[in-house]
Amino acid sequence: MNDKYIDIDFAKLDIERQKRRGCSEAVFCECKTDEQLVKIFTEFYNRNQNVIGTRAAKGQFEVLKKVFPQIEYNEQGRVVTLVKNQIEKTGEIAICTGGTGDIPVAEEAASVAEFYGSNVKKYYDIGVAGIHRLFDKIDEIRQANVIVAVAGMEGALGGILTGLVDIPVIAVPTSVGYGSSMKGVSALLTMLNSCAEGMTVVNIDNGFNAGYSASQINRLIEKGK
Repeated sequence: MNDKYIDIDFAKLDIERQKRRGCSEAVFCECKTDEQLVKIFTEFYNRNQNVIGTRAAKGQFEVLKKVFPQIEYNEQGRVVTLVKNQIEKTGEIAICTGGTGDIPVAEEAASVAEFYGSNVKKYYDIGVAGIHRLFDKIDEIRQANVIVAVAGMEGALGGILTGLVDIPVIAVPTSVGYGSSMKGVSALLTMLNSCAEGMTVVNIDNGFNAGYSASQINRLIEKGK
């Protein structure tokens, strides 16, 4: 071990990331064994750091809960959070979905944003198939510092929201859809080719990166107020 990271043979844990970036390292749980996860969470926790794990299966959560009874699990978003130090939340992020099928990715973004210190409001199932649902909520959505727009199928929600607001929009394509949606590629290309200026796009199903980035923007906006 050195003062920059912890070497535990199968992983090198970046214990300085909180100081360097303002956010602790996240643990990608998929593909890790139960033993590896327990060891990683224990190392971070023993060094007084909050721990977040993404793409966590329910079985992995149950293993971790035996060691850390206070750990929490967002089953839809597949996110585990182990909080040792109280998290003070600031600002507001609006997380919107086109349909209910997009909620798992939106829940990942929401859990991540809250873990990294943002207040979150959710606006689910307001997609273009019934766009009046979006218009009913648009004044509320405009009150946020950042919007995360999560949509599969043709992925139009992000561009529409961006054209209606003057705040940052982070679009997340999801793999929800029939065959020609190509597991999210169609939504991704729609978002990348949007003519609505300034929309940022993350990778398919990447709620983590959207929640993380939105939280960074939200914190900066709140600092400037």
